[in-house]
Amino acid sequence: MLTMTTEHVPVLADEVVGLLDPRAGDVVVDCTFGGGGHARRLAERLGPHGLLIAMDRDPVAEERFAALAGDLDCRTRFERTDFASGLEALYAEGVRADVVLMDLGMSSMQVDTWERGFSYAYDAPLDMRMDPDQPLDAREIVNTWDERRLARMLREFGEERYATQIARAIGRARPLETTQELVELIKRAIPAPSRFAGGHPAKRTFQAIRIAVNGELEQLDRGLPAAWALLAQQGRFAGISFQSLEDRRVKRFLADRAKGCICPPDLPVCACGRSAEAALLARGGITPSADEVAHNPRAASARLRAARKLTEE
Repeated sequence: MLTMTTEHVPVLADEVVGLLDPRAGDVVVDCTFGGGGHARRLAERLGPHGLLIAMDRDPVAEERFAALAGDLDCRTRFERTDFASGLEALYAEGVRADVVLMDLGMSSMQVDTWERGFSYAYDAPLDMRMDPDQPLDAREIVNTWDERRLARMLREFGEERYATQIARAIGRARPLETTQELVELIKRAIPAPSRFAGGHPAKRTFQAIRIAVNGELEQLDRGLPAAWALLAQQGRFAGISFQSLEDRRVKRFLADRAKGCICPPDLPVCACGRSAEAALLARGGITPSADEVAHNPRAASARLRAARKLTEE
């Protein structure tokens, strides 16, 4: 039996609802259902003719969705899948959405289910799988990837300054079985003055391994264009990111679609014929208020970006 948190606090919930503006009869796709906090708020506006489609690869999320669906007035549908595959399948099916939301990163239920090994605060088996049925887990990465590959992963996915030192230490200490074994190794590998500069010394390593286990950046690179294709004209998209690697991708994707003419400024007449596909709804992104962070510290690093689709596919 998994030990699971019972409370889920959706990040930037008022802002998400305000920007996405769900209306009666809309089709809303929640790409990362998690604890269902955002889905509930969005679904409350849909009425009996609206449709909430939720996705998640975590079986616990499917259980939570079943509990929520009975309380909603709108039609509901759940897909247990990663969001990139789910969005592509919906598009192929002919579904078109009025609202698409991506709440990226881990959910509270995953962090607080200590047995799953996502957190460096608890001692647990090295796992970190969002889908517990997939074969690749953190233990395999830590114990079988060569040091060069480990170091590259730590630099690219964790932006870890001491990637080489940590990878070398892992190589010498293997096999590693638990999160606390890994935490103690990281502490020893990082120079003492840097151990607590910018947060817990294991934070970046755990982020990098989790991203690698779950293919999170590849999911996002596939999922963003799939979500945009799924949107109907005047449909609204929002993405909540919790670290810079995700946020840069969402920012760049939406900015590229909001860009109109790209001709040189000295050209008297537009020759490229390009028009904007999107109108940005939150230039610069929206971050949580100090009051929200005080009530929910996990919201501190969140950034919300959103856009409205102007063109038809």
